[in-house]
Amino acid sequence: MSIAELAVPFALALLPIIWLIVALVALHLPAWKAALGSFAISCVLALTWWGMPVVEVASASLEGFLMALWPIVLVIIAAVFTYNLCVRTGAMDVIGSMITSLSCDRRVLALLVAWCFGGFMEGMSGFGTAVAIPAGMLAALGFPPLQAVLICLVANGVPTCFGSVGVPTVSLAGLTGLDPIRLAFTEMLQLAPFFVIVPFIIVVLAAQTGEEGAPKPGIASALRGVWHIALASGVAYALPSVAVAAFVGPELAVVVGSLCSLVATALLARRPAAVEDAYRMEVDAGEAVTVAGALRAWSCFIFIFVLLMGTSNLLPAVHDALAPLASSVTIFTGEDPSTVTFTWANTPGVWIFIAAFAGGLIQGASLRQMGEVLVATVRQMLPTAATMLAVLGCAKVMGYAGMIGAISSFCIAVTGACFPLMAPVIGAVGAFVTGSGTSSGLLFGSVQQQAAEALGMDPYWMVALNSLGVGAGKMISPQTLAIGMASVKVVGIEGKLLARVLPIALAFMVLMAVLGMAGAVLL
Repeated sequence: MSIAELAVPFALALLPIIWLIVALVALHLPAWKAALGSFAISCVLALTWWGMPVVEVASASLEGFLMALWPIVLVIIAAVFTYNLCVRTGAMDVIGSMITSLSCDRRVLALLVAWCFGGFMEGMSGFGTAVAIPAGMLAALGFPPLQAVLICLVANGVPTCFGSVGVPTVSLAGLTGLDPIRLAFTEMLQLAPFFVIVPFIIVVLAAQTGEEGAPKPGIASALRGVWHIALASGVAYALPSVAVAAFVGPELAVVVGSLCSLVATALLARRPAAVEDAYRMEVDAGEAVTVAGALRAWSCFIFIFVLLMGTSNLLPAVHDALAPLASSVTIFTGEDPSTVTFTWANTPGVWIFIAAFAGGLIQGASLRQMGEVLVATVRQMLPTAATMLAVLGCAKVMGYAGMIGAISSFCIAVTGACFPLMAPVIGAVGAFVTGSGTSSGLLFGSVQQQAAEALGMDPYWMVALNSLGVGAGKMISPQTLAIGMASVKVVGIEGKLLARVLPIALAFMVLMAVLGMAGAVLL
């Protein structure tokens, strides 16, 4: 078919996505309302233009809803519950004071708080906490509010596709039918150079005092004395993350990477070295934390780590024993239905809940308190749950109806073999609009997969490029900007913040596009 013949189906298939952009960016509707609108539009198009029977539209929707509930929503609620519980017990205060007491150099503090601790928060809970909490900590240390949020936006971009215990990657693998471990490994290979680059950017940003009229140090001056810490912080994050993604999967990749980065950065930061006056900050060390107190504060996260590692492929005996506790069903009633597998025991959400309750008891929380936190968390996350159900329902209807095929066919016809240049940009647009790596993958993952198949390219590389682009789009998402500014109690300067982070995001997009094309050619 010619480009002209493909244009009409392409334009119609884009309507759910166009509505999402308009609803979120122009109308400022809540994400769940915007997503429900997209779902409704996709159903109407499927029934009319694409001629799907009502039963098939309903069963496709049901398949999306059930896949969203288990395991995506389960993991989201479990992860945020763990964080909220640690806030309730005071464990997060202890963890924060431990980290901020490691250095008095503002550049190193930015690495420790925004990059290392922020990465850990992204890996464990995500959904805004990895920007809000570190930004609030930096502001409390004395960083100007806008600078604090800017640093955290840059730090939070690249780990996004492994946030909330790997939800974006697990969801993307489930939607496309790709192996989650191989997909996670491919994503980490693409992201690894950016994991090394970002700490240097953070150091340069943190070197600026943020005061009006104050001279901005050059890059060489900003890196002087700490370039080796930035390098170690990036490498210690990237290499373990790649290894965990390759042998364990997406769930713990950035959790392990961020902890290794934290240890490496802390060890180098603790070495006696003169700190230039321009970069020195007065930091209140607070009360000394005992080993027992530290273990108590970290207990929930320690249990999560042990349980997820202990039930992974690293221990085949345990993993294989739990594997039969699953159900495989066919839900879609039309042609070429997918087989959906629900894993009831060996799924991250279950283990995170167990770890959270065990850690909560150690931290002194009563069962009643934990129940209150759980109820509050469920209420807090209901809009997010509704968004996930609507987005995945929309993705399934679009996929089965042929709308995803219409989008990919037109993009391939226009770009041809140069499609990999656009693949990360598509992922970035999804993250910019929705503020979510998970939603970006659910919206565009199948487009990338079908493009790869049509062009004879590696589907893992192409689908992973969507997640790569998420790292740039998340930095400039209006939702993420709003969360960051709210955390430092400043409103009305989102435009200033966007103007400062946009050049970094655009530079990343260009580098990502070049990387995507080079890898597609080589593979």
